[in-house]
Amino acid sequence: MSTSAAARPVPPARGRGLRKVIGASLIGTSLEWYDFFLYGTAAALVFNKLFFPTFDPLVGTLLAFTTYAVGFVARPIGGALFGHYGDRVGRRRILVITLIIMGAATFLIGCLPTYGDIGVAAPILLVTLRFVQGLGLGGEWGGAVLMVAEHGEERRRGLNSSWPQVGVPAGNLLAAGVLAVMAAVLSDSAFQSWGWRLPFLLSAVLVGVGLWIRLTVQESPLFQQLEEQGEKAKAPLVKVVKCYPRQLAIAVAARFGTDVAFYTFALFILTYVTTELGLSKSVALDGVLIGSACQLVLIPTFGYLSDRVGRRPIYLGGAIGAAAWVFAFFALLDTKSAGLVIVAAVGGLAFHAAMYGPQAAFITELFGTEVRYSGASLGYQLAGVLGGALAPIIAIALLDRFGTGFAVAAYVLAALVITITAVLVARETAAIRLTAERAPEELAAEQAPETPLQRVFH
Repeated sequence: MSTSAAARPVPPARGRGLRKVIGASLIGTSLEWYDFFLYGTAAALVFNKLFFPTFDPLVGTLLAFTTYAVGFVARPIGGALFGHYGDRVGRRRILVITLIIMGAATFLIGCLPTYGDIGVAAPILLVTLRFVQGLGLGGEWGGAVLMVAEHGEERRRGLNSSWPQVGVPAGNLLAAGVLAVMAAVLSDSAFQSWGWRLPFLLSAVLVGVGLWIRLTVQESPLFQQLEEQGEKAKAPLVKVVKCYPRQLAIAVAARFGTDVAFYTFALFILTYVTTELGLSKSVALDGVLIGSACQLVLIPTFGYLSDRVGRRPIYLGGAIGAAAWVFAFFALLDTKSAGLVIVAAVGGLAFHAAMYGPQAAFITELFGTEVRYSGASLGYQLAGVLGGALAPIIAIALLDRFGTGFAVAAYVLAALVITITAVLVARETAAIRLTAERAPEELAAEQAPETPLQRVFH
């Protein structure tokens, strides 16, 4: 490692410059997650009937979620591919490319003929476009978070890095809201026939706005410095596996339970309320909409708190809370009360926000700049396959086998135990100084003295 890079600190972006970077990451991430969640919501409500109409409703929903899972399988591939180039050619260029890929795939899904039009070719095309969506999103998260983390002040990194995370509930809110409006103003037959296509086609406009914003931001200063010093890794992914195996494992495990909990609280709820309880889909959508709106405030709040007391205490609090709440979640849903369904969704997404707020900073702080895009993306997206991709499928299978939501709650609890364990064995990362290049062994040496609250969790 060259000492010149470490000796010449990079001045953090402030004021308007930092707000511009945060805005570009937040808006772009919101648009990409709008695309991604739009598919998930449509899979729960529409695709089982339009692309798998010859199957039993529950089996059709399971198949629709299987196509949904294909996007998650593609995400670590996208994370590895775009992470490599993000570490080699820069964060900004890759963020533009991933936005185009994601938007194009989503627009084309809105143009797809259904099973009734072209038969088995329809679900095949759907799976193909879903895979392309996953590739784009796989490279999106790491770049968006890194742009903010590598621009701003270290003492506010938890808060700053949480803003791209807000793109997740914002995108979910937008996707669920648009579909809810379509379902409300259109008859069921019109919505099933053509109304579901409009939100997908709308992505073309949203992508145009996102591209305009992202093309105006500057490259990460830490990457620029790394490039000037000639210290870019030749094979970032190989270096991650070779030099950062522990950090990679912690990143995957810490995100795993977070993902399982989220897709239960925000996505499986749609299937459970409509298929198992026989309630209107609008009841579940209302709960997800209100819960997502609360997350818009809660995620940056918990990111801010992680700057004050550390990433681990906030993360652990959210994981433990979610593990307890998931049992109350299904008990509240089983009442079939619209108000209590909303309470269930809001409570679950609040505990998820406590994990998700510090998560971006926590994962990115595990890796050096020369491999940070690859390491953070791979850890985040591998957990997406193990957690988010399988969560709806496993949840539906458990519901079909045991006929109760508490079987699903036990599955979520097991996943969260893995996350709690990972965060407990990890070192606190809040005080780590990001430099142009940092060897893995330096991560442990850069710890500041811990607060009493942090020591409790060691």
